[in-house]
Amino acid sequence: MKELQYLNKYFVKYKYRFLFGILITIIAQIIKLFVPEFIGDSIALVQKFLENSQTNSNSLFSEILKKFIWIIVVTIVAGFFTFLMRQTLIVMSRYVEFDLKNEVYKHYQILSQSFYKRNRTGDLMNRISEDVGKVRMYVGPAVMYSINTIITFVTVIIYMYNISPKLTFYSLLPLPLLSYGIFKISSEIHKRSGEFQKNLSTLSSFAQEMFSGIRVIKAYAIEPQKLDEFGELTIDSKEKALSLAKVNSLFGPLMILLIGLSNLVVIYFGGLMYMEGSTEINDLGKIAQFMLYINMLTWPVASLGWVSSLIQEAEASQARINEFLKVQPEIKNENPNHSEIKGKIEFNNVSFTYEDTNIEALKNISFSINKGETLGILGKTGSGKSSILALISRLYDTSNGEVLIDNISTKKVNLNDLRDAISVVPQDAFLFSDSIKNNIKFGKEEATQEEIENVAKKALVHHNIIEFKNGYETILGERGITLSGGQKQRVSIARALIKEAPILLLDDCLSAVDTETEEAILSNLLVYCKDKTTIIVSHRISSVKNADKIIILDDGKIIQQGTHNQLVEIEGYYNELYLKQLSEKEIE
Repeated sequence: MKELQYLNKYFVKYKYRFLFGILITIIAQIIKLFVPEFIGDSIALVQKFLENSQTNSNSLFSEILKKFIWIIVVTIVAGFFTFLMRQTLIVMSRYVEFDLKNEVYKHYQILSQSFYKRNRTGDLMNRISEDVGKVRMYVGPAVMYSINTIITFVTVIIYMYNISPKLTFYSLLPLPLLSYGIFKISSEIHKRSGEFQKNLSTLSSFAQEMFSGIRVIKAYAIEPQKLDEFGELTIDSKEKALSLAKVNSLFGPLMILLIGLSNLVVIYFGGLMYMEGSTEINDLGKIAQFMLYINMLTWPVASLGWVSSLIQEAEASQARINEFLKVQPEIKNENPNHSEIKGKIEFNNVSFTYEDTNIEALKNISFSINKGETLGILGKTGSGKSSILALISRLYDTSNGEVLIDNISTKKVNLNDLRDAISVVPQDAFLFSDSIKNNIKFGKEEATQEEIENVAKKALVHHNIIEFKNGYETILGERGITLSGGQKQRVSIARALIKEAPILLLDDCLSAVDTETEEAILSNLLVYCKDKTTIIVSHRISSVKNADKIIILDDGKIIQQGTHNQLVEIEGYYNELYLKQLSEKEIE
């Protein structure tokens, strides 16, 4: 139960609903206890009538009819309060589920980039859906039936004791066996539930990856192989689910058996006491009343098994949720105050190593860009170009040296203001499964249709969009699969332009377009970016020819740099470097 203590703050938050639910439960259970009393009295009246033939039958009928009417009234009232109990406590659990999902999602958003490299998407999704669902079952049904069981036990046993302490003692003798059985089975449920949830995460991750990469799977014609792999995972999941279900299935028969034993005890010892002329059990109505009280305990006792399994499953799920909630973001906002970003960027002897791979991506990098200037970064794949952009956006922090924005270290700049001041077009153009219009206005929710079309024209994608049947309202498939590679890149460029941020980072975002389209887009960007700080990352010299400054990276180091006026020299050096590396690969 240690892991579930995390949820106590939600019980405090919704304390009035929780306490009101408990009060209603108490009232409902007390009202229910009148039913056995009325039935017992009715049986006692019939017994008295049978033993005394002089009793008026009309009077007997009238008395029994009154008892019958009271039974109906009490049952309806008790049912109404039971309904209120469920509405109060179950609805509370839905509020907790809503809050917990939002808390997990909010925490996911502040976690650093490295966290998402270490964990699979399917596992993240499973924890915010399946695991939170299991926790809700604890907060709702498990807590509700636990309260109901405790209150029912206390009130029923008090009523039974008032009738006959001796018979109450006999009827409760099977309960220690019940407690021991619950303890043993609950331990096994906890173990198997954890294994099942872990396997479910693996299954979800595999399915998510296969659906995302379905084009690659079809291209390589390996559908049968992947189907076999998925089949193996589902068989393992089925076996773990059946293993858990087998343990859960032991609860019901065990509870009913022990309740049945209690009924036999009541009949046997109650009958003996009646025949012996006990003052406690002086009529058959008392035995019937006792039988009804015992049967009132049937569902609460039987539910103990189900509730116990819910608690064990919820504890296993909450442990998995807590595991991620305890992860602290490596990149933290160290300045809560507002920071105004103008656009000057400076790298001072920056080195950076990826912790997960231990690859040193940058080595003593130094350069500066003033506001309104454009920097072109050239280099082969793996030279560290994208790492520079990641450090500017502070997706990572430097290993050595520092990155300055307007002469202030990025670590001292308000993180939200920093990222809000940057528009990024990533190397891998990611689009959401939404309309083209909403994908473009992602960076500016209040953007008008005119603004959307204007940036689409600058990115040279407007003419492609209007050719679609639904134009800008065209819904894209997952990750923008509806569009070609070049179209996705140009929509991503439009999305970055509409934000109108003072810093624009273009990470090799023209690799999928032809040279003519590239030239037109760069011409449009030249006008758009005249007052913005722009960094263009590319492996093609044509993409950075209009840049004010150009640097060439190789193996994480700056091996050549110059200005726009030195473009010819830089181009010659870059081409020579490229040919040299190409010949070295051929020799290898």
